[in-house]
Amino acid sequence: MYRTIAAVMVAATLAGTAEAQTTPPPGVPAATTSSQTADAFSLENALAAGGVPSAPTAAINSGIASEPRGITLAPLPSVAAATAGVDAATAARRVAAVRPNPEVQAQVENIAGSGVYRGLRSAETTVGVSLPLELGGKRPARVALATARLSRAQLQVEIARADLRLRITQLYIEAAAAERRAEVLSEQAGIANNAFRVSSERVKAGDVGPIEQQRADVLRINARVAADSAARQAQAARTNLETLLATPVTGPLDRAWFERIDDYGPPRPVDVEATLALAAAEADVRTAEAQVRVARSLRVPNLTVSTFARRLEATNDTAAVVGIAIPIPFFNNGSAFVAQSRSEQTQAIALRNLAVVDTRQQIASAQTEVANAAATARAAGGPGLAAAQEAARIARIGWTQGKFDQIALLDAERTLSQTRQTYVDALAAYHDARARLDRLATPAPATSGDDR
Repeated sequence: MYRTIAAVMVAATLAGTAEAQTTPPPGVPAATTSSQTADAFSLENALAAGGVPSAPTAAINSGIASEPRGITLAPLPSVAAATAGVDAATAARRVAAVRPNPEVQAQVENIAGSGVYRGLRSAETTVGVSLPLELGGKRPARVALATARLSRAQLQVEIARADLRLRITQLYIEAAAAERRAEVLSEQAGIANNAFRVSSERVKAGDVGPIEQQRADVLRINARVAADSAARQAQAARTNLETLLATPVTGPLDRAWFERIDDYGPPRPVDVEATLALAAAEADVRTAEAQVRVARSLRVPNLTVSTFARRLEATNDTAAVVGIAIPIPFFNNGSAFVAQSRSEQTQAIALRNLAVVDTRQQIASAQTEVANAAATARAAGGPGLAAAQEAARIARIGWTQGKFDQIALLDAERTLSQTRQTYVDALAAYHDARARLDRLATPAPATSGDDR
């Protein structure tokens, strides 16, 4: 009688394991693959919720250019801050183009003295206007510097969007991987629970000793703890995504996208000079060059031209007064500022050259990681997973028939669980490397600093 019950429970375990391959993540209602794909909260939905346009990564990996599900585009703080920087740079360029204001001057001389200068009898009242004249090309140099800074601010908006796209993508990958890990460990906990019940029945039937039941009980408890921990991690990952997007993430994540691996081969060539990183470095060089031009222009003294009308109280006559003021560059002739600006220009050029090297190295590393993770995922999710499943199936049947001991069964189950988790980890690493590679290869847009 007990042997019959044990055989039935083992059969139930096998059926549950086969059915577990299509079990949705914890907390997600069961649905067909097509309906899950249609109702899934995709990466494109997440990017749209963050106010980020659809990236090439999302279009390539999803394969479906679907419209976001009722999500309103709203820039997050990082993009909003960069956009405000563009507004500030635009206003700064208008300020740079403004000429110096004229001055109105008035003065009264020869008053409150003694003799003929007592009171206002000999007062001389002078009223006039003075106008500073900028020489040496100061105003065009200021405008050029402000324009360079505006172009850099516009690039910073694109950098903020690219960084935000990467951050959202990585959080989405983390959440999708956490849910898949929770699913794997939940299934493993179910298998361990069934194994414990079968072991208990076999002990009652006298087929095995109590040590087998105790071993199964320990594994059942550990599997349940691991499954609960994975479920909490999955919920935390989803919460982190919701916090960044400032919107609820409802429904299942796009499992089809997460499990898709694009064809990979030789690394595609990337024009490093056209990337955002190099565009930002070039913009910094242009800004430093404009700063040198400003420093040189400041070495040329300005002129202040004045014209006045003077009224002589004693004779009631009026006379004109004309003046010119020129500062003498005795203590500060501007050479120190020029030297500082040239050093900053040299630094910007060196950083630009360093950015070329760093970007090329990072792109090469990311391309290698993409290829390695894709190969690992295909092996773990293909022949590796099939072999582990077959080994576990044979071990269950052999254990039921008494041909294998419990150690062999547990080892096969452990290998299957580890293979599935390796598959999930490889998928997460693949998508993360793809996202970082697309971030590094993001092309720089044409800035409109000269036209604004």
